[in-house]
Amino acid sequence: MEKNSISIHFVNSALHPVAQRGFDISPVLLESGIDPTLLQLPQSRVTADHFSALWLAVARCLDDEFFGQDSHRMKVGSFAMLCRTLVHCKTLKSALVCMMRFFNLLLDDYHCSIKSEGQYSQIVIEEQMQHPQPRIFGHETLLIMQHGIACWLVGRRIPILIAGFAYPEPDYSEEYHLMYSPELHFDEATTSLTFDSQYLDLPVIQNERTVLAFIRAAPANIVLKYKNNSSFSATIRKMLRAMPSQEWPDFDTFALKLNMTRSTLRRRLEEEGQPFQMIKDQLRRDLAIHALSHTTQSVMEIATTLGFAEPSAFHRAFKKWTSITPGEFRQRLDIKK
Repeated sequence: MEKNSISIHFVNSALHPVAQRGFDISPVLLESGIDPTLLQLPQSRVTADHFSALWLAVARCLDDEFFGQDSHRMKVGSFAMLCRTLVHCKTLKSALVCMMRFFNLLLDDYHCSIKSEGQYSQIVIEEQMQHPQPRIFGHETLLIMQHGIACWLVGRRIPILIAGFAYPEPDYSEEYHLMYSPELHFDEATTSLTFDSQYLDLPVIQNERTVLAFIRAAPANIVLKYKNNSSFSATIRKMLRAMPSQEWPDFDTFALKLNMTRSTLRRRLEEEGQPFQMIKDQLRRDLAIHALSHTTQSVMEIATTLGFAEPSAFHRAFKKWTSITPGEFRQRLDIKK
């Protein structure tokens, strides 16, 4: 089972326009395979597959692939049409220009653009109309779609150097480090993703054949940024999932298994935006949440299974990941059931 996961915050954000329009969210949750009790637990998470199913279910319910975040609907089928159009572009730069034009034609309340200045380029999003509160989920959704499509077009993840947001820092901003970049700026004039301009010259490697598979797998293949199953980070995740957590090899061992030097593997993982320790932490976090939610194992047993030398170390790590202890997490889950 894929252990990559999505914060429940994004589930609630996706469901909000459904409830706001008077629809019952229960069938949407049932279709998505998401336990309704999780909605009241800020630290809970769902799998990428479940969130993908939710994305599709909400889109069908609203006939809007943009979750009602704009005054003009992005009707079902728009995403597929965009992808089919972009595979005919020659370079990433021309594809990004085309993609921004596409969104600007469909949406009334947001303006998207690509800006380049020397070594650095930006995907930029601006809200066109004044609202009492910025529609944060609209910004998040556009960034996820645009970055995910861009990475797929060139067959590799494009590292984001700086992510800026035209709104105050939300209380779940730790998720942004995983979604976008280690360096985050808030209260900016515009929302933007900054990356190295050299990526603009990369050729578009997708075509009319590969786009069909991409569309069938969407949006799971873009929810957690672009996922390249042949990438080094994906290879390491697969190796880690195949063995008990307490037996996970160290970085040097992985480098040897991949017939690479330490420096080369480190550089490749940095290019993919997935440092070795981050990969291990994400897997341990998701394994811990799954065990606490779906097994009767004690906290001590879970800590041992995940390779922690002492329960106290597991408590500290889990609190860093979720802001509460394993015991508090399980207690809140029991209360909601």
